[in-house]
Amino acid sequence: MSQLREELKKYKINAKSYENKGKATIIKTSDGTFVYKKDKIKKEILTYLKSRNFDYLPEIVSSPDENFEIYKYISDLNIPKEQKILDLIHLIALLHSKTTHYTEINMGDIEQLYEDLDNNLKYLYDYYTDLITIAESKVYMSPSENLLARNISKIYETISETKERLEHWHALVKEKKKIRKVIIHGNLSLDHFLRKETSYLISWRKAKIDSPVIDLYRLYNHHALDFDFEPIFHEYEKHYPLMSDEKELLNILISLPDIIPINGIEYEKCKQISKLIDKIYKTDYLLKEKSKT
Repeated sequence: MSQLREELKKYKINAKSYENKGKATIIKTSDGTFVYKKDKIKKEILTYLKSRNFDYLPEIVSSPDENFEIYKYISDLNIPKEQKILDLIHLIALLHSKTTHYTEINMGDIEQLYEDLDNNLKYLYDYYTDLITIAESKVYMSPSENLLARNISKIYETISETKERLEHWHALVKEKKKIRKVIIHGNLSLDHFLRKETSYLISWRKAKIDSPVIDLYRLYNHHALDFDFEPIFHEYEKHYPLMSDEKELLNILISLPDIIPINGIEYEKCKQISKLIDKIYKTDYLLKEKSKT
């Protein structure tokens, strides 16, 4: 706490009270409320965003040279989550649009990504094969093992179809000479989006230059079971259409089955497997709907 007081003193912030909230500390003063975080946006990312007139960040009062960040607290409006995620996806489309640039394609990077995804699919196949082999060797399966056994064919089907998409993406991207890059937030979720008179994105520590697909994948991974993503992705593409290889890469990433835990309380394992299966079926339906457009 003494270190925090010293860091606040640099910016003439005299705290009346402190409240820990996750990785942040909320600081109330007579001059308003501030947020203190050790996680911070990289200086070069902040400079680039400002140069592109992307101003949807909280007002930062600390220097970008510090190893911490202090910004003015923003109270979030209580709006329906369905509206909030559409506001978020619109803002992400704007972020990607404002920071788009093209670079010469590096086939070494492409081949590395292809190999990583291919190895991931092989690992998933072996992982679930080991699980189901152990389950089927027992006289009596546990509830979680029984649930897995009843759905293992769908897991194998998903892995196989994702492998086909990977080969299609590989063929598409090998024909390109340039690839599109943007600044991505890197950890998109509703927890990192605030809506007041305008929209704000917070928690930029994972921001970097990468494919726009990564932001969409991370958002889907956080909220796949919370929303119907067909209109969400449609809203994004109204403002920032994806290229054919980007669409296929997104389809691959969101199709990858999650790893379920093999240890723990039986009730929790059943919940995790149920979520895995629900996500697989929901993604399958989403991809079928996307293919119609």
